[in-house]
Amino acid sequence: MSAQHNTDVAIIGAGPVGLFSVFECGMLDLRCHVIDALPALGGQLSALYPEKMIYDIPGFPKVEAGALVSLLEEQARPFAPLYHLGQQVTELEGDAEGGWTLTTSQGVRITAGAVIVAAGVGAFGPNRPPLTGIADYEDLGPGRGVHYMVRRREDFRDKNIVIAGGGDSAVDWALSLSDVAKSVAVVHRRPKFRAAPESVKKMMSKVESGVIDLVVPYQLSAIEGVDREMQAVMVKNLDGEDRRLEADALLAFFGLSQNLGPIAGWGLPLERHQIKIDPADGATGLAGVFAAGDIVTYRGKLKLILTGFAEAAAAAHGARKALFPDEEIHFEHSTTKGSPGVA
Repeated sequence: MSAQHNTDVAIIGAGPVGLFSVFECGMLDLRCHVIDALPALGGQLSALYPEKMIYDIPGFPKVEAGALVSLLEEQARPFAPLYHLGQQVTELEGDAEGGWTLTTSQGVRITAGAVIVAAGVGAFGPNRPPLTGIADYEDLGPGRGVHYMVRRREDFRDKNIVIAGGGDSAVDWALSLSDVAKSVAVVHRRPKFRAAPESVKKMMSKVESGVIDLVVPYQLSAIEGVDREMQAVMVKNLDGEDRRLEADALLAFFGLSQNLGPIAGWGLPLERHQIKIDPADGATGLAGVFAAGDIVTYRGKLKLILTGFAEAAAAAHGARKALFPDEEIHFEHSTTKGSPGVA
């Protein structure tokens, strides 16, 4: 028999915005259940780059992604959320009383007065470069073969690393791994990068000093290896000229392919795989359903974690009003109200 639960708010997504939504709901005396398809809390921060430094969280000059997840979990803990991990919400159905019933891929049913969708980019996976035989070099273990994320920087110590891509992940990991790897080469199809200007400036300084080899404008063309043991990465420029880069590992950072999955069929207003909301309260247009984080869009939207935190607060207040429309909310700052379990 499948499990049945009842709660005030069901939060879809246990990434940083979902976790902060628990805190904001808790401060408004709302109970929460949280559902996530991944087996652990933290979303992309835990799954893709737990050791990556984040520099734009207010009050933290720098913080590891995994450490930030732990802090958010600790912040939410006093409100006793119930987590349903490793399962996807497959159905969202309205009920006669104006609430919602969520059914997961494991048969769990959760009835909630309100829903906050904080599912990030939805289900995600890496965009793989179109290289013949690339699958043979995937999943070879730490520091070897093809990788689409870095879990532990130490895995690449004393390795020859080729990094392909022109965004923040490529630049940030080039900077970080250059301190431990034997060599780091960055391959990009053009000399201009889409990363934070300050990070690009730091990378170029390491290029000038010979710590990082900048290979532009080139694109990946082939992988060389014997018995699934990578030896080199071949690259080609627009003139068809080849270059061989010695490599123990290739880090391919070409972004994520996103799939909203069942969310796309729930009748939410969508625009380019994102949910359109009213940023004032996170309302989606479906009564009692709110959204926050990377999954939402509106005019002026900035895809930053701190923006998602603000959206989580707005969605929590929206949910409170939806649940108790006739009750006046006396807003209190945390400095006056405090938080349960925190001295």
